[in-house]
Amino acid sequence: MPTVRIATYNIHKCVGIDRRYSPERVADVIEELDADAVALQEVVCHSDRGHRDHQAGFLASRLGMNFRLGENRKHQGGDYGNVILSRLPIVSSQNHDISIRHREPRGCLRAEIEIAAGRTFHFVNLHMGTSYFERRQQVRKLLARRVLEDPKLVGKRIIAGDFNEWVNGMTTRLFKSKFNSLDPKEHLGTMRTFPGLLPMLHLDDVYFDSGFTLLEASLHKSKKALVASDHLPIVAEFEF
Repeated sequence: MPTVRIATYNIHKCVGIDRRYSPERVADVIEELDADAVALQEVVCHSDRGHRDHQAGFLASRLGMNFRLGENRKHQGGDYGNVILSRLPIVSSQNHDISIRHREPRGCLRAEIEIAAGRTFHFVNLHMGTSYFERRQQVRKLLARRVLEDPKLVGKRIIAGDFNEWVNGMTTRLFKSKFNSLDPKEHLGTMRTFPGLLPMLHLDDVYFDSGFTLLEASLHKSKKALVASDHLPIVAEFEF
C-alpha cells in the first residue's frame, strides 16, 4: 500500500520569534520535515520584488517541490494566504472562500495529489478565524457539499492547518464527528503548538478519512523550528 508523509506549518510570513525575516530558515525547517506534502499558512508572495520575497516560489524552488497558492487577501501589495508544497504531482487544485463578513478573509486550499500511478488523495490546507463565532460560521461553509463534502472527495481527504481553536469548540466537535484525528497527547506528546519556543496553546491539527491508517506523528522541535516561526510544525505519515 502507498504511504504519504504530510506536514502542517504556519510560517508567520517567514518572520521568526527573533523578528528576523528568513525564508531560508523556514526552508531549512521544511527540509527537516522530509514530507511529501506540506500545508503552509501565512505565506506572502510578492511578484514585483526579489525572488526570496515570493515565499511560495522561493520555498518550492529551494526544496525542489511543486506549489499551489490559495490567495485570500493582499498584504502590503503581495498575495497572502495558504500554500501547498508537494514533491508528488499535483493533479488539480482549488481555493474555497470561507470568509465571514467584517472579518479577515480566509480560505481553504485543496490539492489533488497523485500518491501512486492512477491513485490520488485530496490534501486540504486551511487557516480559520480567531473568533469563536467566526469559526462557527466557517465550519458550516467547510462542511458544505461543494467544499469538503463533495462526494468525489469523500474517503480520500487529509485536512491540515491552523484551526485557531484552543478549546473543544464546534469546529473540533464537528470535524471529529466526520473524520479521524491526531490525538495530541498520544501522538505528539503535548497539546501545545503555539507559540513555538514556549508552546501554550494547541492551534494546529490534522484530520483524515478512515481510508488512511496513521503510522506515526510528531511535533517537530528542532533548534531552527523553535525560532523560525511562532508555530511548530506537525508531521504525520499515513498508509492509504
